[in-house]
Amino acid sequence: MTPPTPRPSPLRQARTDLGATLEQVCADLDHRSPTGASGVTPSMLSGWERGRHTTSRRYRTLLAGYYDRPVDELFTHQDGADTAKDTPHLVSGPRELREAMMEVARAASSHLAVAGSRSRDLAYLEVIEKVLAAQPALVHYRLLFGPPRNTALHAHLGRLLELRDPADRSLGMKTLHIGLIRPEQDMPERFFVASEHAAVVPIPSLTSAYGFDSGVLLGAQSAARLLDHARQCYAAATRVETLDALHLLDPTASHHRDPA
Repeated sequence: MTPPTPRPSPLRQARTDLGATLEQVCADLDHRSPTGASGVTPSMLSGWERGRHTTSRRYRTLLAGYYDRPVDELFTHQDGADTAKDTPHLVSGPRELREAMMEVARAASSHLAVAGSRSRDLAYLEVIEKVLAAQPALVHYRLLFGPPRNTALHAHLGRLLELRDPADRSLGMKTLHIGLIRPEQDMPERFFVASEHAAVVPIPSLTSAYGFDSGVLLGAQSAARLLDHARQCYAAATRVETLDALHLLDPTASHHRDPA
């Protein structure tokens, strides 16, 4: 007996009611955006429709306006899920992994933690900077396991310090934490991006020896534990929260030796 075809989500049904493809919807959203780029891609929209990823508040408002449907109606398939199970999802392919990581950053509203010393994707780093610029009260933890391994990450850290002063308490709390776990502390390097809503943990490539194209998408409960993990790592880390301290970690400087 053939199993029944799953009922499409309200978000997908709204699109099919218009007779629009994923690409057409994204093109329309780009056209409506003041900057000419909404940030929504076909694979992101597909993931939202299937409930594989949770749509952030900003994009929910955007899509509700586009489809002229209430937010509560469009996203019941996401909000009605059993979050207690917090089932991990495999993210495969370099584009999907990158977009999943960027979406975690975009959706952050209270906390955003990023761990690793090898980030070099400029688009991903720029998303983090834009989110922090747009949300002054968003608390950001950046954990380095060894000095930055490339100039792109080092420059990103400098821009974070230009955006925010870690010593500032005008909002009643510290909103930027940059910590370095030194190699001699004998702690293995970790890689993840986590907010209060979700987290992505890259894993060894499932397709090639050197590919960066695979990861695990975690729900809110696991993400909350990774946020706690970031706080604990920061507590044991050396602070890198001034431009002078950051200069000592410059991967191009003669005084810096990249650990093996």
